[in-house]
Amino acid sequence: MSVSQTLAGPAEFELEAKRSRFLARAAPTDSPDAALAWLQSVSDPQATHNCWAYRIGAEYRSSDDGEPGGSAGRPILAAIEGQGLDQVVVVVTRWYGGTNLGVGGLIRAYGGAAAECLRTAPRRELVPWCEAELACGFELANAVHGLLAEFGGQKLDESFATSGLRLRVRLPDYTIDSLAGRLRDISRGTASLQRIETPAP
Repeated sequence: MSVSQTLAGPAEFELEAKRSRFLARAAPTDSPDAALAWLQSVSDPQATHNCWAYRIGAEYRSSDDGEPGGSAGRPILAAIEGQGLDQVVVVVTRWYGGTNLGVGGLIRAYGGAAAECLRTAPRRELVPWCEAELACGFELANAVHGLLAEFGGQKLDESFATSGLRLRVRLPDYTIDSLAGRLRDISRGTASLQRIETPAP
């Protein structure tokens, strides 16, 4: 299974080019609104430029913040894509040092600062999750809770019926078939685990 990666936490990297200072900061994010809120919180209004980009699944956006078109935001986005990361936002803040870098120099500075920031940042896997409904007899309650913990699942809701226990659970998507098999084994086919399909947006 191919698993995407994001950052494990915030990271930063600084470089200097012809006396201009470039500070790259990156963070994990899970929505465009969260990305923009983070950008607003870390951008320096006293700096010359705060250029940024984010990628969240199929959604992406970038800004040159007054630099020549394509010289800042796109190289930052290219750095995110080049590192194979998802759910990441990066801002590179520039304090002008008095010497123009030219478009090529800007691309190298913005893209280079972002790429090095991301290259050295700690990462974690982005595991897709799913929800499922689990039903079993009362006598299996302890064993089922143990299995759920073993497979990294979380109990969202629990109810009781005359036939036994019903659980709504959240678990890593790739574990659902294995967990269903283990449940069949311990219950001799009486327990069930069914994925809850979420409607398409």
